[in-house]
Amino acid sequence: MGKVLFLSLLCGVLAVFGVSLVNADDPYRYYTWTVTYGTISPLGEAQQVILINGQFPGPQLDVVTNDNIVLNLVNKLDQPFLLTWNGIKQRKNSWQDGVLGTNCPIPPNSNYTYKFQTKDQIGTFTYFPSTLLHRAAGGYGALNVYERPRIPIPFATPDGDFTLLIGDWYKTNHKTLQASLDSGKSLPLPDGVLINGQTHTTFSGDQGKTYMFRISNVGLSTSLNFRIQGHTMKLVEVEGSHTVQNIYDSLDVHVGQSAAVLVTLNQPPKDYYIVASTRFTKQVLTATAVLRYTNSKAPASGPLPAPPTGQFHWSMRHVRTYRWNLTASAARPNPQGSFHYGKIIPKKTIVLANSAPLINGKKRYAVNRVSYVNPDTPLKLADYFNIPGVFSVDSIQSLPSGGPAYVATSVIPASLHDFVEVVFQNNEYAMQSWHLDGYDFWVVGYGNGQWTPAKRRSYNLVDAITRHTAQVYPNSWTAILISLDNQGMWNMRSALWERQYLGQQLYLRVWTPVHSLANEYDIPSNALLCGKAAGQHP
Repeated sequence: MGKVLFLSLLCGVLAVFGVSLVNADDPYRYYTWTVTYGTISPLGEAQQVILINGQFPGPQLDVVTNDNIVLNLVNKLDQPFLLTWNGIKQRKNSWQDGVLGTNCPIPPNSNYTYKFQTKDQIGTFTYFPSTLLHRAAGGYGALNVYERPRIPIPFATPDGDFTLLIGDWYKTNHKTLQASLDSGKSLPLPDGVLINGQTHTTFSGDQGKTYMFRISNVGLSTSLNFRIQGHTMKLVEVEGSHTVQNIYDSLDVHVGQSAAVLVTLNQPPKDYYIVASTRFTKQVLTATAVLRYTNSKAPASGPLPAPPTGQFHWSMRHVRTYRWNLTASAARPNPQGSFHYGKIIPKKTIVLANSAPLINGKKRYAVNRVSYVNPDTPLKLADYFNIPGVFSVDSIQSLPSGGPAYVATSVIPASLHDFVEVVFQNNEYAMQSWHLDGYDFWVVGYGNGQWTPAKRRSYNLVDAITRHTAQVYPNSWTAILISLDNQGMWNMRSALWERQYLGQQLYLRVWTPVHSLANEYDIPSNALLCGKAAGQHP
């Protein structure tokens, strides 16, 4: 009787807190963020932006592996709003992913408290609004996950740490941009590039010391190249993956991607230009910042460091040099290379071909002919409450086929613990950037033209890096391998927000019939319910 009573009390406590089973030394961090509109002039003209606690960009979240985040988000906008945590895996907890397939948006003048853990993660990540075109107005910020003291990192502790949020920017209001997309038009070219929400900013350091620069592309649509005048950069981390520490003069950072480099201030004491400029655009847009030595004798001068002369071919060869550091630990003490992904035979191959069709006379974007539309009821809630008519796992094929494009709520089914191969096939003459929530994946291959099974011979099955966002070059393909060890409803989307908004996305339903808290947490007690789930009881 005593054991039964204890178990009942334990289950009750877990239901109340609804976050995760955590160790006693995994601390909780509490935040309250209020989302409002404000007026600033990032490109010299006053415009409405989205602020978080009065800040643009939003507050920087600096946390540690396995921290528990309890964040109360108060929406003071005139539209429903959500934040998603780009690259945070939300282990067993897609309830907190913050996209419309998992969460009801927070109504105006209301709030929602996110509760999630940075479980077994380390590295450079971001957050941003996932609703409508809010991302074009700001609301984004940095999310840096630092190592626990007991876990070694494969480089000396830097003397300092700088975060740089780089991205294209529009002067046009986000509602006007959304109306343009709704009418069937594409977004115009961006008006400029920002670094930490500004066109000019300064980072200071001491001569002879080494600093980490965490770089994330938080823009809407444009690949950027990053470089520092007179200095080389040692790549040490990409989206939570410790890399072989190669030296680069510049890095291409595509939309939604992050990287961390070490820079030693080993030049004469003066100021040096930091540059982020657009790639693969007819008109090159540039933002500059300044790296200032604290004993600087002169302002930054001379021409800006030049971007790479090569285009797509150069960029593809460049990214192939990114390699996994097999002997380094990540968030856990075991080496990254202890998981031999290249020796596992995938159970399933999914080939996803993007396109830009006209549907009902308006421009849309599609995957395997299906242009995604958000239902009124989040897919995760429909799945949990067994609500029919919201989505079908037969709505999209796992291989491209001929025929006209159409709109649907596309979901691909997969079994928990499957190991799958996904190929992103880009038959358009436009850069693509694909992101998957809930996971990182091994990017094992890039190639030109059409992917065929014979292309597997070119895969890197030894030390490909893991990341959450992979670029696909024009008229080319990118192949990834995923270990589906995280149950939930996970968004696979274009990181280019016009394309995502107009249908280039889908959901991966990773499922098992065995109901267990070891696989997935129960619905949070504070879950917002909307659409056909309204009136249900969590």
